[in-house]
Amino acid sequence: MTAPIEVSGSEAEAQPEAVLAGMGGKVEGRSLGQIAWMRLRRDKVAMAGGVLVLLLIVMAIFAPLLTSWFGHPTSEFHQDLIDPNLQRPLHGPWHSGISGKYLLGVEPTNGRDIFSRIVYGARISLLIAFLATLLSVVIGSVLGIVAGYFGGWVDTVIARAMDVFLAFPLLLFAIALAGVVQGKVFGLSGNGLRIGLLIFIIGFFNWAYIGRIIRGQTLSLREREFVDAARAMGARAPYILFRELLPNLFAPILVYSTLLIPTNILFEAALSYLGVGVNEPTPTWGGMLAQAVPIYSVDPWFMIVPGLAIFVTVLAFNLFGDGLRDALDPRAR
Repeated sequence: MTAPIEVSGSEAEAQPEAVLAGMGGKVEGRSLGQIAWMRLRRDKVAMAGGVLVLLLIVMAIFAPLLTSWFGHPTSEFHQDLIDPNLQRPLHGPWHSGISGKYLLGVEPTNGRDIFSRIVYGARISLLIAFLATLLSVVIGSVLGIVAGYFGGWVDTVIARAMDVFLAFPLLLFAIALAGVVQGKVFGLSGNGLRIGLLIFIIGFFNWAYIGRIIRGQTLSLREREFVDAARAMGARAPYILFRELLPNLFAPILVYSTLLIPTNILFEAALSYLGVGVNEPTPTWGGMLAQAVPIYSVDPWFMIVPGLAIFVTVLAFNLFGDGLRDALDPRAR
């Protein structure tokens, strides 16, 4: 047996405050948000995706200003830049029409500025994707919390509704509904009606995905001590749902929202590509792709630019969403 180590009186009587003072500074606690931000900041790939997402949002907001500085009106034709025989731009690399005045070239046949149309197309894509995601998140979160908390027949009814919506042929329904709804509805007409219809179709029929996730999280949270404490203090169900459970579900809701936005961008592009999206002359990325398909062999650049815009946008949101998920829940890695 070894002899106990002798400790001098001054060291034995040292207080924790003195030890902390010897470390050279005060130890400060960090909130969960600060810890998540530190994890996210260390993820360089996610931060790059977040910066790109922010730039895309700024580009969409300031589209008129960017167009006035670096481009031309989206519906302005420049036939003098088009070869009358081949119907493709006369100048620029790969006959794209790229020059100092036309940063991304011009469209074949009519000579419209591609840069301006890409910038304005970002407005349509992000507007529809964000509002449709918001609609899905609101419906899915409310129904998911209600189903998970109350259980029983309420959970059964909502769960079966989720199964129905998950099995619904959304693309075919969107094509049919967009073709049927014409004229003026609820005070909307033209492209305003088309945008509102796309937001409703994409948002309303996609709530089941997030609803199922929130329902599963609520099932595990409703048995926690803070919920039992709220019940013991006489709190009613609405208070427990939206003041106790919902704040603890903010992280999965935020993460899934960032992953749902790129899916909605792709869906809007697909509908525009199929001709049931926003009508011309309003530019959309999917509509530009549809116009480029018949003439890709003559002018492939016209197809590359909107396709690349969709690819970069979806990739940026996915990278940021994955990094945000790892930052908020590192155990999910």
